[in-house]
Amino acid sequence: MSTDIIASIKQGPMRPVQVLAVTICVVINMFDGFDVLVMAFTAPSIAAEWSLGPQSVGILLSSGLFGMAAGSLFIAPLADRFGRRSNILACLAIISAGMFASAFTNSVFELATARVVTGLGIGGILASLTTITAEYSSSKRQGFAISMVQSGYPVGATIGGTIAAFLIVAFGWRSVYLFGAACTLAMIPLVYRYLPESLEYLLERRPRGALGKVNLLLGKLGMAPLDELPESPRTDRARQNHARQNNVLELVSAPLRASTLLLWCAFFMVMLSFYFVLSWTPSLLTEAGLRTEQGISGGVLMNIGGVLGGATLGLLTARFSAHRLTSLYMALCVVFMVLFGMLEGNLGPMLAVGFVVGYFIFGSIIGLYSIAPDIYATALRNTGMGWAIGIGRFGAIIGPSAAGFLLAQGWSGAQCFFAFGVPLLISMAAVLRLQTRPHGGLAPN
Repeated sequence: MSTDIIASIKQGPMRPVQVLAVTICVVINMFDGFDVLVMAFTAPSIAAEWSLGPQSVGILLSSGLFGMAAGSLFIAPLADRFGRRSNILACLAIISAGMFASAFTNSVFELATARVVTGLGIGGILASLTTITAEYSSSKRQGFAISMVQSGYPVGATIGGTIAAFLIVAFGWRSVYLFGAACTLAMIPLVYRYLPESLEYLLERRPRGALGKVNLLLGKLGMAPLDELPESPRTDRARQNHARQNNVLELVSAPLRASTLLLWCAFFMVMLSFYFVLSWTPSLLTEAGLRTEQGISGGVLMNIGGVLGGATLGLLTARFSAHRLTSLYMALCVVFMVLFGMLEGNLGPMLAVGFVVGYFIFGSIIGLYSIAPDIYATALRNTGMGWAIGIGRFGAIIGPSAAGFLLAQGWSGAQCFFAFGVPLLISMAAVLRLQTRPHGGLAPN
């Protein structure tokens, strides 16, 4: 049975093909981290060149996130039908096109449109990266592997922010988008050559040539080849009917309804705060007295904290409950966000506390990514992940735009940091409640 093959992979050591799959996903998410936050890095320069106010900057910061929401809701679920690898290749092409177009825009509308296109690809790709990582990781290493992939996001933002600061000074903000387009485009041949398709997808969906692809993967995994594909719980007709079903309705039907809604709430609330912090911190630091490149460095420092926070959480999930760790990270993040706001004007302490805020807020979001895959079975996993991320993206859209509106109304940066701690507390409550919910017995691991 296909379940026996998957179980032996989950229980055994990670082979080179599994490590390579996870590594490629890490690298892709590094470039995604840069592509998402490039707007935060370039916003001060664009605002100065185009004479933009806070609300216009907020629109630009949210436009890419709007595209990410749409990509998560409508592109990511296609991977359950056409394959995770095919989805990743298509999304990389979309991201490259959007980043390249961004470099040649001359108005808020044009740049916002290009950022929506970029966001479509990024939103569509994230669920597949998490799904492939979860499926190719051993049970013992799954939490750590997912945290490493998600930690690629702040790593990419950190390295990218450093490069962006240099490029802006030397060549202007448009060069930053061209750099991102080139890096993303370079990943396409690497993914095509080295990233394997999901073995669970091949065994369950059985696309054309599935047996040969399965045997190739089994050989790399040190397992004997198959003479024929193992029996599936569904017949061919049942599989065809399943492909036509609206998987989204399954997410909100018993016994998954409560778990799905709690997961959506957690993602929405944490992303509301996450993208406010990541999008506005460089600009707020610049307004507090730092030069543009120093403000970017402050954002980079926050991302460095995020790398350490995500890696630490990944290591701890091997010994402690991911739900409780994630909740603890959220609570501590609120504490340090309040402290960050109280230090407004004291630049040195603000940078130090900003590092700690990055540590806990990235750990919070990575914790959610670690929890989500085990809620859903293979046939629903990408759809479940995609919709959870997509719902979260609406929070991500609202966060930067709401902050821009509040700042335009006279709110201080400190008041915004106080206010955006509240959604994290709501997300924490949802995660703790999610821990007590049964998930319908659908998850294979």
